[in-house]
Amino acid sequence: MSSKTAQELALPVGVTLDRFIMLSQSAFPYATGELSQLLRDIGLAGKIINREINRAGLVDIAGGNGTENVQGENQQKLDIVANIRFIRALKNGGEVCAILSEEDEDIIHTGNDHGKYIVAMDPLDGSSNIDVNVSIGTIFSIYRRVTPIGSAATMEDFLQGGRKQIAAGYILYGSSTMLVFSTGDDVNGFTLDQSLGEFILSHKSIYSPKNGTIFSVNEGNYYSYLPAVQKYLDDCKRKGFSARYIGSLVGDFHRNLLKGGIYLYPSTKKDPKGKLRLLYECYPLAFLAEKSGGKASDGFGPILDIVPTSFHQRSPIYVGSETMVDEVLKP
Repeated sequence: MSSKTAQELALPVGVTLDRFIMLSQSAFPYATGELSQLLRDIGLAGKIINREINRAGLVDIAGGNGTENVQGENQQKLDIVANIRFIRALKNGGEVCAILSEEDEDIIHTGNDHGKYIVAMDPLDGSSNIDVNVSIGTIFSIYRRVTPIGSAATMEDFLQGGRKQIAAGYILYGSSTMLVFSTGDDVNGFTLDQSLGEFILSHKSIYSPKNGTIFSVNEGNYYSYLPAVQKYLDDCKRKGFSARYIGSLVGDFHRNLLKGGIYLYPSTKKDPKGKLRLLYECYPLAFLAEKSGGKASDGFGPILDIVPTSFHQRSPIYVGSETMVDEVLKP
């Protein structure tokens, strides 16, 4: 066997999530090991949810559950499954003292009061798309707690503001499963190798294009948008831009992050304060956008500068390539 053939047969697997975290730990803002373990816990929960999603049609966990969450939205069975799995993984990991979830009204205390971190999450965004096999995702945001270690976490820990995030990311469950996150430096993406059960570094130092030709918005609400938003959408069409919207926030954001584009969920007559949740949808995606060279605004200023006042606060959002966000915000 030639040496070339031998090399081809033994191509490197790539950098696993664990190895990446180990090699990068010195660059983390708090390089004491706990944040590294927390990211591993999130990765493990993502693998479990990926398994549940892939067998959803076989074990009757797709479809509605007949209940509503705290947001007044119909819960899918997998919403509940994902919420339970993530809470369990974060509790067992021991690094998180409290969790805020879209599916629960109040703080979820893990019993690990000595944990240094809190997590805000949307366990399964876009879950209504499961029945039609469209991409869905998990969104998460990590903060270092501000209350004394050893005490129970309070509202103060979760209302620090978006600039206080020390890490944020999402897991995309689609044609492949990807974990994308930033710990405050660059944004990196890992693809799950199903045969190995490992997340492998596939998108290193993601930098979103400064401009793009994709706009993602629910045009069914066109006549409820402000005139300035309507004008921007009309301009996009005149320029021949591509309309791409699947109703799955993570999927739409991920495509625009890689290819260049803008995601818009403006205020409407029905939802004048916006519809997306600030703490566990807007903040983490705004964090990733800024770390990859993009922008995120609520129409008045940077999303990350909004002062939060409640757990399930909502906000309009314009996020994506810098030039496109600037354009839609022109007076």
